[in-house]
Amino acid sequence: MKIRFGYVANALGLWDASPSKTLNFARYSKLPEEKRLDNLIYVTAQNLYHTKRILCYNIAHEIALYRFSSMLVPLATHPEVSWDYITPFKEEWKELGRLVKKYNLRTSFHPGQYTLFTSPRTEVTMNAVKDMEYHYRMLEAMDILDTSIMNIHIGGAYGDKEHTLERFHTNLKELPNDIKYYMTLENDDKTYNVKETLETCEKEKVPMILDYHHYIANKDAVEIGEFIERIFNTWNHRELIPKVHISSPKSASAFRSHADYVDVEFVLPFLEVAKELNHNFDIMIEAKQKNLAMHQLVEDIAKIRGVKRISGASVEI
Repeated sequence: MKIRFGYVANALGLWDASPSKTLNFARYSKLPEEKRLDNLIYVTAQNLYHTKRILCYNIAHEIALYRFSSMLVPLATHPEVSWDYITPFKEEWKELGRLVKKYNLRTSFHPGQYTLFTSPRTEVTMNAVKDMEYHYRMLEAMDILDTSIMNIHIGGAYGDKEHTLERFHTNLKELPNDIKYYMTLENDDKTYNVKETLETCEKEKVPMILDYHHYIANKDAVEIGEFIERIFNTWNHRELIPKVHISSPKSASAFRSHADYVDVEFVLPFLEVAKELNHNFDIMIEAKQKNLAMHQLVEDIAKIRGVKRISGASVEI
């Protein structure tokens, strides 16, 4: 069983390499009109350049998984700002895609908490569609759709989980099928547990990402060993290796918050369950210390009896 590891957005330790530099609407609207586009282009150019630096870091350290920042393009979906963020950077997008494909990297996006399809408000659903289109367009510009995903949560319960799930299935029909094909769903730490998320994924025929930390925070008497094979099987139609999110609690009193690093003792029970299935899968580290936390966890797991480290960021059990 092979496990590859990756991390989210920022490569800590690289000087001035944030791929999430921003230009908020308040500042944008105060600029002279003739300067607005220039500022959008400037910030986006920085973010794409830093993303290239981060991909090079990943390649050098044999890190196969990486989640792009959703903030690569400032004000891309703002209703009062409409601009072409693809054409001016056609070569930059292609260059990122060439790196991803040449070195067989696996990339993803995770649209924000407001990208949801459970709201009774039509404008919320339409904004979710717009945000998914934004992420889709970036993957399309890089020509890496085939190996990438866009991961979201189901959303809130609005006081009635059963009817809200029905509304989710209805609202999701607003998302074009060619975009929906690349989406995944993740269980969350408060509302929709592993079983509910899995059943939703199976109904919609979309892959499910298991978030182990969220599972522990929101178990509802669900035993992960009873569902992990079904979860992994949801990836079959994409012919992609299943992906799991890993983090550990910041503290007992802030259990749902992510710690700086990942406590290997916290994730060992999951690894034991996965070992029984003997299925290759990928792990995305969601810790505050990003790549540093990922490197540390790989080292900690590699020290376990029966585990062999086979690259900078992968092991074999």
